[in-house]
Amino acid sequence: MTTLSMAQALNAALRDALREDDRVLVFGEDVGPLGGVFRVTDGLTKEFGEQRCFDTPLAEAGIVGLAVGLAMGGFRPVIEMQFDAFAYPAFEQIASHVAKLRNRTRGRLSLPMVIRIPYAGGIGGVEHHCDSSEAYYAHTPGLKVVTPATADDAYWLLRDAIADPDPVVFMEPKRLYWSKGETSAGDRRAAGFGRAAVLREGRDATLVAYGPTVPVALEAAEAAARDGRDLEVVDLRTIVPFDDATVVASVRKTGRCVVIQEAQGFAGVGAEIAARVQERCFHSLAAPVLRVTGFDIPYPPPILEHSHLPDADRVLDAVDRLQFDDEPDLLHLAGEAS
Repeated sequence: MTTLSMAQALNAALRDALREDDRVLVFGEDVGPLGGVFRVTDGLTKEFGEQRCFDTPLAEAGIVGLAVGLAMGGFRPVIEMQFDAFAYPAFEQIASHVAKLRNRTRGRLSLPMVIRIPYAGGIGGVEHHCDSSEAYYAHTPGLKVVTPATADDAYWLLRDAIADPDPVVFMEPKRLYWSKGETSAGDRRAAGFGRAAVLREGRDATLVAYGPTVPVALEAAEAAARDGRDLEVVDLRTIVPFDDATVVASVRKTGRCVVIQEAQGFAGVGAEIAARVQERCFHSLAAPVLRVTGFDIPYPPPILEHSHLPDADRVLDAVDRLQFDDEPDLLHLAGEAS
């Protein structure tokens, strides 16, 4: 086991993939000699040359279109969008071609390509540099959507994404790039796509999180424990495919569920999770499924970011709204009083 930051783990995954498979190419804006804005591709051009890791013009639709052609030709391109909102000019390519080519050709062609997107907030980025765009991709059939929360998952999920025969949108939480953890590169311990991870066992309620909100969920669970609440934390790891089994098993055990996401609440991934839990766990639920999300506003400027992003206090406020057996049913008592 080696201790790496998430950015270092991603760099190691790219380096190992380039070394093991000549079909792997890495390209995007400033990913070459500079090593990317977040230095995820640092040193790759020097080691593998400009034919394998290279810069592109500032043209996101062109970057994705080039990757589509290369993937159709047998390569395995890994492209970087640099920032989440920079990817929007490429969305037509992603939704109309990347996601649909296998279906369009009745399976005769696949697109083994990875679209890396640094996303979400927590770094004080200005407009177009911080956004939570996962719902757009999760709602587009034909795409797999991955978002790691640990260095080990960052390494192995990226390796899986590069090896996958279909397109993967790999969403990297920007504020976790510098978080460190043990990484089992070369000695796999992490689960693959479609497998959520129970990071903390609990019996009173389940916190479901992914990507940047996983540390928030763990912090809230630690704080709740000091007040006698035992919260289970589930890290989705992949949004598509979604691990219903792990989430359902956890909620059926605890009877309560809070879903946490940075993105706006309306029509978000958290709403889908809440619906799936309600449909599958209705008779096990002791309280409504609650969500803790960003507000339904355009992403705010840096000075207001801390008010927009879910934190442990907001999660604990949601937990307090769940009706526990050791608390009075205020609505019932109010009815009796009247």
